[in-house]
Amino acid sequence: MNFFCALNPADESGVSSTLYSLTGGLEECSSSSSSTSAAAATSSTMNGTIPTKLVDPVDDPLPGVGTYEDFNTIDWVREKSKDRDRHREITNKSRHSTMALLLSISDAFSGWLLMLLVGLKTGAIAGGIDIAAHWLTDMKEGVCLNGFWFNHEHCCWTSNETTFQERDRCPQWKSWAELVAGSSSGPFPYFINYMMYMFWALLFSFLAVSLVRAFAPYACGSGIPEIKTILSGFIIRGYLGKWTLIIKTITLVLAVSSGLSLGKEGPLVHVACCCANILCHLFPKYRKNEAKRRETLWRSFFAALVAAFTLRSINPFGNSRLVLFYVEFHAPWHLVELAPFILLGIFGGLWGALFIKANIAWCKRRKSTRLGHYPVIEVLVVTAITGLLAFPNSYTRMSGAELISELFNDCSLLDSSQLCGYKSPTNTSGSVGNSLGDRAAGQGLYTALWQLALALLFKMLITVITFGMKVPSGLFIPSMAVGAIAGRLLGVGMEQLAYYNHDWFNGWCSPGADCITPGLYAMVGAAACLGGVTRMTVSLVVIMFELTGGLEYIVPLMAATMTSKWVADAFGKEGIYEAHIRLNGYPFLEPKEEFDHSSLAVDVMRPRRSDPALAVLTQESMTVEEVETLVESTHYSGFPVVVSQESQRLVGFVLRRDLLISIDNARKRQEGVVGASHVLFTDHTPAAVAPEAPPPLRLRGILDLSPFTVTDHTPMDITVDIFRKLGLRQCLVTHNGRLLGIITKKDILKHMAQMSNRDPESILFN
Repeated sequence: MNFFCALNPADESGVSSTLYSLTGGLEECSSSSSSTSAAAATSSTMNGTIPTKLVDPVDDPLPGVGTYEDFNTIDWVREKSKDRDRHREITNKSRHSTMALLLSISDAFSGWLLMLLVGLKTGAIAGGIDIAAHWLTDMKEGVCLNGFWFNHEHCCWTSNETTFQERDRCPQWKSWAELVAGSSSGPFPYFINYMMYMFWALLFSFLAVSLVRAFAPYACGSGIPEIKTILSGFIIRGYLGKWTLIIKTITLVLAVSSGLSLGKEGPLVHVACCCANILCHLFPKYRKNEAKRRETLWRSFFAALVAAFTLRSINPFGNSRLVLFYVEFHAPWHLVELAPFILLGIFGGLWGALFIKANIAWCKRRKSTRLGHYPVIEVLVVTAITGLLAFPNSYTRMSGAELISELFNDCSLLDSSQLCGYKSPTNTSGSVGNSLGDRAAGQGLYTALWQLALALLFKMLITVITFGMKVPSGLFIPSMAVGAIAGRLLGVGMEQLAYYNHDWFNGWCSPGADCITPGLYAMVGAAACLGGVTRMTVSLVVIMFELTGGLEYIVPLMAATMTSKWVADAFGKEGIYEAHIRLNGYPFLEPKEEFDHSSLAVDVMRPRRSDPALAVLTQESMTVEEVETLVESTHYSGFPVVVSQESQRLVGFVLRRDLLISIDNARKRQEGVVGASHVLFTDHTPAAVAPEAPPPLRLRGILDLSPFTVTDHTPMDITVDIFRKLGLRQCLVTHNGRLLGIITKKDILKHMAQMSNRDPESILFN
């Protein structure tokens, strides 16, 4: 599976595609979106004896200039311009020396080497998480006498006493009741197993939430909403750091093993992105460029190939296959079955819409009440409720992945699963290979169906309050489990209907034939519910191929997935990840969201009529003291530069951070710079500066000479598209070349929230 995340820097739509190969402005007045100053600025001409190198940040880059503070958005255009300048310089040098040529080749190869390392590290961590989670999950039920590090399945692999009827029993594996009471049947052994199950579940969940709270708060949740926001250009320091990676890897194993209704596939996206971000720091090409770190989409296929090879070498599933739920159904599907497949799609859409609304309502309650102040207690209480209700039912006691595998199972002659509790066949002439024709349901199957119905209700309710707690929590497996249960129930119903009413199916279902495959219905139901929750379509079908290997069932999967999306969209356009982005106030411009209002740029820009005048710098008439006073009296992240206060003709844009660092550096390194020194954003010294005046401070090198601008009458739907496709931080508004105001991504998001009757102040900004 491709766990590496990537995004085309000029197109946020890449985020909303497949989440295995994944998916704005957080400032009052964000910095330039088009800083081509590095290419456009020339060496400053200096007066007197003051050396040029001491005052021109372009010739002598200062530490911190051009970097970003936490909770700010990156400038895609400037970062791309920096990389083009860097590449142009390397290419020019490579023509003049062999060493420079080798460095150029190394620079070009570094991207592929990075992908190789990402694939190896991601595959190894994913395999380790699978193995560790399987082992700890089985530890809740017993221990292997041959070695406590073996899980149940591995413990019984070498046993000669294992039979097809009791594949999960062998002398080497002992339940806790057998170790304590010497017996596995009876009320007391049952009580011991129950208590040990609860003990391990509470211990694992306590360790998970405690480690997250103490060492890496960013390790909680699935991470996908934050990853989508980061890949769109937002800075969250530490979210992809080494501590987050270590703690999330450990606590993901613990959280999954505790039995909570969550999965590990979503958090693995976060884990993979942490691996990529950490490894990026080994290469200056990526370490020094925020946009470059986010544009490896076309190389991610190679990373996925390496990760898949690594995962195949580790073989965490123990079946020599790369897919988690490998299926091999013996009977084809028929056209008449499209009706129940579409019915599953309707169920998936309804469930997805209901789940999103219920989960968001619960998460809002967690954020707005005292419940959010006690994350450890919340996790322990939910774990206790989950364990108490899950243990008596074998289908809720097993892990989510094991449950889905059981539901996808195609009953064969030697299968002892309770879901295969049919009456003995009287005629096997229609059977193919190891499979059997449709049969009448037996008592074992009826018991299993009742347990599955209860499991369905339990999973639907408990997942709502579990997703979003302060532990790593994915949603893929719980959503698929709900759909797989519903699909299996419908599949068995269709199977029995076909068995007792062959004439209803137009002759293609003859007595003794294998007409209906309940496992296929479970697979389609899983895709439908996952689609209803995430609103994925094409990528979801690809994910189902990756998980099951069932390529021949593309039409049922597509029919159910599209139906699920249509039904869910009727109740709201947002998927679960987009809903959590909005709940948390992340500055993410959803590429699929339509802006259908008739407002203009002048309606959204600041300053408004009642606001103070726009804070600007002039290109040559302000002193260092005046600039510092303006910066200290405001909290903006950047300032437009105009010709003069009277003309307001736009010259460029300068970052607050770059301005402060350059002034501070000039005071330390340039002799004669004082508060009365003029700040010049030009190449020449104005005539108004007296010869006896202190040396000026030339800052043209940090000035963005080509900021993006729109006119005051530009429609906002066009402006929103510009922000989405170019990844802008802000855009200046002009009228006949005269500066009128500024529009930041914050302003756009607030305006869109206001147009949708949402709280515009809910958006998170620095």
